[in-house]
Amino acid sequence: MAKRLFHATNWTPTAVADTSAMANSTYMGLKGGTTTQLINLLEVLINGIATTSAPTLLQVAFSSTIETTPAALVAPNSDGPMHPSTAALAAPPVTFTLSAAGPQRSALTSLGRLELGLNAFGGIMKWNPYTPDMALSILGNAASGGEVTLSAFTGGTVGAVSAHMIYEPL
Repeated sequence: MAKRLFHATNWTPTAVADTSAMANSTYMGLKGGTTTQLINLLEVLINGIATTSAPTLLQVAFSSTIETTPAALVAPNSDGPMHPSTAALAAPPVTFTLSAAGPQRSALTSLGRLELGLNAFGGIMKWNPYTPDMALSILGNAASGGEVTLSAFTGGTVGAVSAHMIYEPL
């Protein structure tokens, strides 16, 4: 399959505790387009664009409660293939920053999460797996494994960021 790029420009995360609903436009969400679709997350890049010091505790984590009714992305946010000749997918993954009811980050200690904190006052955080077989994998589109969010955990002082995720649906 072809790699895809999900990008969100100039958004301010809101620090939320695990198992608390996230507010619209304060997270980036990614889930499978079907109950069996496998997605490998290959890169997360976050650029801090805050105007003052803002230690921002960001995490990529699985959802314990998935969102309801994700809304289509609104420009300048985007999601699409990294190569222009990529064929359209029958069931594309779902990327979103808005939904009727926000997703909730899982508190399960048996699910992995990526710690991607940075000072949003000009800080840059980039995560790539050491090898492709070490990618964070998302399976399906249900809770506890089928949806991840990039969101802020409690603590620190959040600041504005721009971010992208490179992923590959398999």
